Amino acid sequence: MFTGIVRELGKVRDIRRAGSAYRLTVDAPVAAREARTGDSVAINGVCLTAVSVQKSAMAFDVIEETARRTGLGSLASGDRINVEGSLKVGDQLGGHFVLGHIDCLGKVRRVSKRAQDYAIELRIPGEYGHLIVPKGAVAIDGVSLTVGDAGKDTFTLYIIPHTLEATTLKDKRCGDMVNIEFDVMGKYAARYKELGRPSKVSDTFLREHGFS
Repeated sequence: MFTGIVRELGKVRDIRRAGSAYRLTVDAPVAAREARTGDSVAINGVCLTAVSVQKSAMAFDVIEETARRTGLGSLASGDRINVEGSLKVGDQLGGHFVLGHIDCLGKVRRVSKRAQDYAIELRIPGEYGHLIVPKGAVAIDGVSLTVGDAGKDTFTLYIIPHTLEATTLKDKRCGDMVNIEFDVMGKYAARYKELGRPSKVSDTFLREHGFS
């Protein structure tokens, strides 16, 4: 479990095929000091297990399916990455609950500077459009953000300069692909509706519980 608050900008040291998987090694001194072998770490929003932890670096095994369905497969040595260690009991929840399970890839359509912030417009596969809600939460490459405007297969994020500078979002250009994880509570609500489950909240229920 993560929060979408990036703790460190790391860098890819090396990524190479190892059998049927990939071995991803990253330089991330802050996260490496806090991590142990077997810990979960979010790399660009993807939950990975540390298989080796050194003084300032960590290594992860990335299976082919994960590399194909996320942006990890397109990483190269020297690329900057968003790094977040897993949430611990008692930690401050500054963003929202992020599982590190990527739902789809989104494509950057537009990046523009506004008066006090930046606007990034993304396109997503149409079947995920119902999971985007204006003012709702979404994780982009592991960064917890609030949705601004939402269309059927597009949405816009308004990002303050601090968030831009503290994450890889400042590197994004038109045509780039990003990892997207939709709000887990929204996904459960959508699934509940898909199954046709009736709501237990009625006028009678509300009156019985003090609402009038």
